[in-house]
Amino acid sequence: MGKKAKSTKGAQRAQARKLDKSTLPPPPKPVSDEVGSSKLLNEPSLPGSGYKALDADGFDDGGVADLTLVIDLEDSVLRRKRGETDYFTALKADLLPRITRGPLKDLTRRDQKIKLAKILFSEEEEEEDKSPSEVWMDTVDGNEDAATKKHRADRLASARMALSLSSLLREPACASLSLAEISKRRLCYYGKEGAEAALRCADKAIEIAGDGFWDSDEIEIEAEENPVINPKHEKNATSPGLANKESLKLIPLRVSQLCLRSAYLHRGNALAALGRDDEARETYQKVFPMLDPEPRCGRLDWERSSLHINIGNTYSRQGNYEKAEEYYKIAEQLGQDHVDKEAGNWIDGMGMVIVALRHRAFALKKAGREEEGKAILKDVIAKQLELNAKKKEEEKATASGTPAETAASQAIAATS
Repeated sequence: MGKKAKSTKGAQRAQARKLDKSTLPPPPKPVSDEVGSSKLLNEPSLPGSGYKALDADGFDDGGVADLTLVIDLEDSVLRRKRGETDYFTALKADLLPRITRGPLKDLTRRDQKIKLAKILFSEEEEEEDKSPSEVWMDTVDGNEDAATKKHRADRLASARMALSLSSLLREPACASLSLAEISKRRLCYYGKEGAEAALRCADKAIEIAGDGFWDSDEIEIEAEENPVINPKHEKNATSPGLANKESLKLIPLRVSQLCLRSAYLHRGNALAALGRDDEARETYQKVFPMLDPEPRCGRLDWERSSLHINIGNTYSRQGNYEKAEEYYKIAEQLGQDHVDKEAGNWIDGMGMVIVALRHRAFALKKAGREEEGKAILKDVIAKQLELNAKKKEEEKATASGTPAETAASQAIAATS
């Protein structure tokens, strides 16, 4: 028996601390039932017809269920780990990981996770490249205007903020994705000069998503504006990776795979920026086994197309145009499938075709076949004009946000 309260107010406070189990929500579903966006929907959940799968009956959800798994607004992982009574008792007493200083200190843990999701997944209207392509090109030449530099710096700062929030909230999946974004945005801001740091961040993202253990101190330092890596740091890897056997008791393997797909892509890009094309190609190839079981839809075919073009570019830089062309043609066909088929996403498909043709033209020029490259670029311009006109038609018909913004908003709304 506990101590009796010495006053009426004390008794009231003690009563307020007690957990009314009848008010608790249903427990989380079993880990084995958490399949994310791999399960197609019977009807589209998002506007338009672009989410129909090409190779199966059903519709892609735009990544909503996958984002829900990563964000974990309902704290399913912590609830499985601590048990319902312990979790909700700690939540009521404000004992769960939460930011307690700064402008977010008055937000609940859940609201802080919503803020994290918005920082990590929302896209901006002024984004330089509005296509979902993740093909690496060195776009930093030192002649960028002040507005472009500021935009890139702000994007890098927001990725570091996402990592800081992820660390404080102890959300490893978000930390891994944040590191992958830092890797990407370092390359965008610094170009090849930032490639070593970009590679370091991508490697750390892979470590979090892997089946071993990782050191939280090594992760948190990347949230700093100018991280100084101590060469004498003694690694203290005690946090289990997302694919660690202990983690898989609490979280589905798909979360690890989602993080690894992003981390391997950006690791490959960092290696490409360093001129290590053989290693870059090997890294890109690691994504395909995780993508192969996924349905054919615009969102996922952009990912496939980007990988094939990146691989083609590694061969092009090494002077092997014939091998590069094999991958450009695969990437182009992925898009053409959507253009040709009634159920396809015409806009995404045409976008993929244009990106593949553009890089093929660049490779032809590098191979000394400039006239052939010019002919392809002429076709690219015509297709781009056609695509722009089609986009304007769709914008008039539906006023909606970008796919990533829409998916993030729906993932948050689905658990509200």
